[in-house]
Order: sequence, then C-alpha cells, then structure tokens
Amino acid sequence: MFALLWIPATLAASVLQVARNALQRGLLPKSGPWAATLVRFLFGLPFSLALALAIHALSPGTEVHLTTEFWLTTLSGAVSQVMATAALLVSMRRAGFAVGTSMQQSSLPLAAILGLLLFHDQLHAVAWAGVALTSAALLVLTWPREAGGPQPISGGVFGLLSGLCFGYSLNCYRQAGLAMDAGHPIFAAAATVTVSQTFQSLGLSILLAIWDRAALKSVFTAWRQSLLAGLCGAMASICWLTALGFAPAAPVRALGVVEAPVAAIAGRRIFRESLTVLQWIAGAVVAVGVAMTALG
Repeated sequence: MFALLWIPATLAASVLQVARNALQRGLLPKSGPWAATLVRFLFGLPFSLALALAIHALSPGTEVHLTTEFWLTTLSGAVSQVMATAALLVSMRRAGFAVGTSMQQSSLPLAAILGLLLFHDQLHAVAWAGVALTSAALLVLTWPREAGGPQPISGGVFGLLSGLCFGYSLNCYRQAGLAMDAGHPIFAAAATVTVSQTFQSLGLSILLAIWDRAALKSVFTAWRQSLLAGLCGAMASICWLTALGFAPAAPVRALGVVEAPVAAIAGRRIFRESLTVLQWIAGAVVAVGVAMTALG
C-alpha cells in the first residue's frame, strides 16, 4: 500500500513547487536571482527541521546514518539545486513563468539518463517510450511563440540548465535518503532536506553578505512573502524526497510534469501570460507520456 505513496506525494510536491516559484518570482525584481534562491532554503529551514524532529519523535525505529555516501550525495544535490533554482528564476524572467517552469521539466529525460548512468536505476521499455514522448512534447510546449519576447532563446537555455541541475539533484537526494534510513523514507526525506537546506542557507548567506548586502537585506524586508515561499519550498522538497524514497527519479519526475499545466494556469491568472492552442495540445501529449513513464 505504501509503495504507491509516491504518487500523491509527487502531486503535492508539484503544486507546492508552482506556488513557491510564483512567490520567488515576485521577489526577483528587487532581490535578484541569488537572493530569491536563498529565500526557499533559509525560510524553509525552520519548517523542515521541525517536521524532521516531529517525525523522528513519533516514528519508532527511525535511525540517522550519517555515512560518507550521505554527506557526499547531499552536498552534491544541495549545490546542484541552488544552481537549478537560480537558473529557473532567470528562465522565468526571460521567457515567461509557464515556459520557464515547463523547461524545467527537461529534468525528466535527464533524470532518467543520469539515474541509469550514475546509480543504475532501471526502467522498462514503455517507461523509456514515455520519456521520449514527454521530451518531444515539452520541446513543442516550450518553444518560443514569437521573436518579440524579452529573451526567449536565452530563457530556454537557462530552463534547460535548470532541468539538468534538477535532474542531477533528484538522483543525489534519492541516494542520500536511502543512505540516511531506507526503511523510513518520510523521515529520511525530512532529514535530508534539513541538512541540505542548512548547507544552502549558510553558503548563499555568506556569499551575499560579501558580494551583495542590499540583496540579502531585501530578503528580510519582504519577510512575509519570503516566509510563505520558504514554507511551500520546504514542503515541496519533503514531498519530492518522500516520493523518491519509494520510486526512482525518472517516474517521480515524470508525474511531476503535472506542474506544467498548473504553472500555465498560474501564469495566466497571476502574470497575465497565455499559451497557444499548439502548446495546450502538447500539454495533453505530455500527460500521455507521463502516464507511460509512471506506469511503465
């Protein structure tokens, strides 16, 4: 029964991630990409820590295994996630909220390939066909609609970079959670997120304190929006890692593609963006590819 828990966990993570992205994008004009990236980690850390401690207290048998594998994979995932988040925010600013979020879904095929090459995760032929179909549909979905956009090409490049980094970090966090406590994936997810957010918060805070104190100050000035973004970010990360505790990164990332239509709706309502009929059709094809990958 619990083996299928990755499905609702992934759906929750996708919705929470869109909310976090929207809140972070709202901070972007004043704070810049690095300070807006810091928000999700610094303000999410108290929530992650509280949840990890609560799960540990309420779940008998949970153990903390701080092995070399755990530290290496967590640190690698943390650095990659920072780069992915900053690239995503730049992509959304240059190519639009929905397009930037959709380009992030390139982490689906990249996560599958990296999972196979680095961690030997195995997928069936149907799942690989779903990965290929989803990738092709995403290419259509994210193709710039007109040359008059701000910087659509560079926005797409940053979106692809974001997908690459997210794909790598997903695989790293999956391995970190398994190394922490493979028998209690929810606790392992919360503990891994807490450790990674500690690294990320300290690193980005120190860098901004040295190079851009005004941006660091702006994060705390808008503390209400920052706190909400941190909450959504922490809960999204924990849901992602919970899902990864039950399934390989590729099918988890595949089901997570549902955030693309959610982002399209959010972009239309919040940022007054719209998608073409062709992009909506591509979105439906993405759903088919998601089902093939998840069920394959």
